Amino acid sequence: MKILFVCLGNICRSPLAQAIAQKYNQDHEFDSAGISGYHRGSPPCKGSQWVAREHNIPIMHITSRPVRYPKDDHFDLILALDTQNYQDLLAMGFEAHKVRKLGEFGFDGLDVPDPYYYTGMEGFERVYSMIETCVLNLIKEINDSSLGH
Repeated sequence: MKILFVCLGNICRSPLAQAIAQKYNQDHEFDSAGISGYHRGSPPCKGSQWVAREHNIPIMHITSRPVRYPKDDHFDLILALDTQNYQDLLAMGFEAHKVRKLGEFGFDGLDVPDPYYYTGMEGFERVYSMIETCVLNLIKEINDSSLGH
């Protein structure tokens, strides 16, 4: 199964989701992208690097890229990190049955907030915890159900 994680800039939340998923599951293909191409080619932000390092999650192999339709339509599942990203993906033309919110896998569909809205590193730790919970639930659901085809 091919899964794409999408946030706004692809430097905070979606690279964390990709890196966490890659650490816990090597049976599926994981990638990440951003709605915006503003950070194209940039590594994850310092906060995401810090929290990934704190949890022994390799992240420095990921560089920011914008999501593109129809180029990225080959993914089986496209997971938006928040409602605005979800709406943007649908507006780009991605099929509704492929697009979901990552928060559906652990937080009743709630958004995974942008860590920049917090002060210090506490936001990155909180966001990391939310993403890890959702990714582990996602992997379990893929392995246990029809999501994995």
